[in-house]
Amino acid sequence: MDHKETAKALKEGRTSLGIEFGSTRIKAILIDEEFQPIAQGAYEWESFLQDGIWTYNLIDIITGLQVAYREMKEQAEQKYGVTIQTIGSIGVSAMMHGYVACDHTGEVLVPFRTWRNATTIEASQKLTDVFQFHIPERWSIAHLYQAVLEDEKHLSRLEYMTTLSGYIHWLLTGKQAIGIGDASGMFPIDEQTKDYNEEMLQQFEVLIAEKGYPWKLRHLLPRVYLAGEEAGVLTAAGAAILDQGKHLQPGIPFCPPEGDAGTGMVATNSVERRTGNISVGTSVFAMIVLEQDLKGVYPEVDMVTTPDGLPVAMVHANNCTSDLNAWMNIFKEAFEALGLQVESERLYESLLQQALEADRDGGGLLSYGYYSGENITRLPEGRPLFVRSPESRFNLANFMRTHLFSAFGAMKIGMDRLKEQEHVVIDRLLGHGGLFKTPLVGQKMVAAALNTPVSVVSTAGEGGAFGIAVLASYMVHHQQQTLAEFLTHRVFAHTSEELMEPDPLDVKGFGEFLKRYQNGLAIEEAAVAHLMPTKGVTTVC
Repeated sequence: MDHKETAKALKEGRTSLGIEFGSTRIKAILIDEEFQPIAQGAYEWESFLQDGIWTYNLIDIITGLQVAYREMKEQAEQKYGVTIQTIGSIGVSAMMHGYVACDHTGEVLVPFRTWRNATTIEASQKLTDVFQFHIPERWSIAHLYQAVLEDEKHLSRLEYMTTLSGYIHWLLTGKQAIGIGDASGMFPIDEQTKDYNEEMLQQFEVLIAEKGYPWKLRHLLPRVYLAGEEAGVLTAAGAAILDQGKHLQPGIPFCPPEGDAGTGMVATNSVERRTGNISVGTSVFAMIVLEQDLKGVYPEVDMVTTPDGLPVAMVHANNCTSDLNAWMNIFKEAFEALGLQVESERLYESLLQQALEADRDGGGLLSYGYYSGENITRLPEGRPLFVRSPESRFNLANFMRTHLFSAFGAMKIGMDRLKEQEHVVIDRLLGHGGLFKTPLVGQKMVAAALNTPVSVVSTAGEGGAFGIAVLASYMVHHQQQTLAEFLTHRVFAHTSEELMEPDPLDVKGFGEFLKRYQNGLAIEEAAVAHLMPTKGVTTVC
């Protein structure tokens, strides 16, 4: 659209708004009917460790939502001279899974428990045994059952449980709804009914029957919606929360709220069978849309769905770039101590590019970026570590490659399960997340780690906010197209894509690094056992 047509679209509400609550940023992005960004806003926030639980300040939810929307609105006004009063459709995305527990008034009963917590190992293992279906530690049902096992007081007042995306959606629409992708990280989904697995719901009721709680699990869970369905409209109260300027009118339709796994699949056009994507950020996860069900149950592999309900094998590692970001801050401080100012984008690009000059295996160096517990390597807590021997080739290039390789170490273990034991075929992975903004480096490292071609599309840096905006647009404009058809023929019809094949020498180098990584896990275990217990300590991440 040209400038005049975009201004007209803004005035008439021919737009879609995506709101994403990521692990470090709350973002609002407004797109037009051609899926091009018009305006956007953002708010930085941080998780913190409180009494052994990773959480966020709930006040930041409202503040961040309002700031991100206000910045987006002001940007639209400055560029196009239009004050937004209506929007064609809205969607909310957030960090997947976790646990938001509320009473009948909407009061949050315990601090929001994020995906990052590895405090539900006992519940995860018991539920997996009962269901004969892998229940990851970060799933909502694992958090609920762990609370049952520990006889937490809030359970007697519990009326509703949801994810962060479902909670924001509830605030803005008044509807207890969830997209099937995020729902599949709350409780197992029946592929046929596109709803929670009824047999497992009953098994759970039997499991907790002796507790005598005044609720049934089915009634605690939000209603499941598929991509393309309307899941509520903006209420007057929701409009007042979202737009402090009080220009936005209620009645705007909302698509189902989704987790960042689902919106990542949309943002990379990876919702068809045998396609896959990898999201690189605070955590890292790969999503493979399956041709057929898996034969086994694996602790490293989660079964979730696409936003329209197809089965997906997900390999999720809790830790990815947090430690790398911490080191980047150290480098930035070093420059500032010398009186030099370096833009963060230039700092990242310059230092990450060094990894391309490194020894293929990282020069014998070793790191673990474990800020929190790691589900795949079965560690309940994290201790970021950097280790080397006197014989290691310690230079900047090897240092950077080692931290990049380490970011994908745990995930590689899970991906090998799919390839070696289930013979899952992946034609290529589409990458998204901030790491892929630096040309070549992210692609090259991921391709080496997974020995799979990796593509990056031009929208990769937009991430979940763009993905949920597209889902909001799909709800209004799908015209009976499937989600895959809509993405392929409309959203990504003219989008450029860059493919990188794995370099055999890099693949070999990563293999050597991974042996070192697995052999060194005993060091990380010892650090968890002996270095700075985190119980009762508040740590900002």
